[in-house]
Amino acid sequence: MRVRLAAGRAVLLVGAALLGLHFTAALFSQMPLSPLKLRYYPHVARYLEPYFAQNWMLFAPDPLSDDRGILVRARCADQTVTAFYDVTSPLVNRVQHNRFFPSRMSRLVTSNAVQLAAPDPVLARLREAEKTKDRPQLPLLPQEKTTQEEARRALERYGLSQLPAGACAGRPDSVQLRMYVHQPPPWSQRKDPSAQGVTDAHDYDWTKAEDLR
Repeated sequence: MRVRLAAGRAVLLVGAALLGLHFTAALFSQMPLSPLKLRYYPHVARYLEPYFAQNWMLFAPDPLSDDRGILVRARCADQTVTAFYDVTSPLVNRVQHNRFFPSRMSRLVTSNAVQLAAPDPVLARLREAEKTKDRPQLPLLPQEKTTQEEARRALERYGLSQLPAGACAGRPDSVQLRMYVHQPPPWSQRKDPSAQGVTDAHDYDWTKAEDLR
C-alpha cells in the first residue's frame, strides 16, 4: 500500500513539474522582447510549435481580421506539375463540424501560417515607426529568419503528406508553397454579393522533397 502511495505521489510530482515547465515556456514566449528572449526563444519555439504556440491576435488593439491559409503543389518525377490544392480548408472544416472535441491538427497549419506571415509585434511597430521617419528599416533578426524558415518547412512537409492520391505517378520531386491572406469586405458591405474583399498571395521557391524527409 505504501509503495502504491509513494508511486502515486511521484507521478503527481512529475506531472506538476512538467505542467509548470509547460506554462513557464508559454509565458516566456509572450514576454517583451529582450536579449534573454532573443537568445533562448528558438529553443522554446521548438517545443511550443505547432500545437502550443501562443499569440494575442484575438484581442485588442489589433485582432486578427483576415483569413490565412496555404495551397501546395508538387512537381513530379517526370517534371509535370500538379494544380495547387487547398491544405487549410479541410482542417478548418473538421474543427467547425466538431465543436466539443475538435481536431487539433488545424493548428499544425494555422500556427505555422501565422509564424510565417506575421512579424514580431514589437519589431513590427519599430519598423513602422522607422518607415514614417524615413529611416532605414531594421532587417530581419536571426530569430525571425529561423522561425520563418522552420514554419515554412513544417508547412511544406505537411502539404507534401497531403498530396492527393494519383497526383504524381511516382514520388514527387519537389513542392511549392503558396500563402494567401484574404481581407473580407467591410462590415458595411456584408450583404453586397459583389463585395469579395482583397486576397494577397505569395509563392515561395520550390523545395526538394528529399530535403523535407
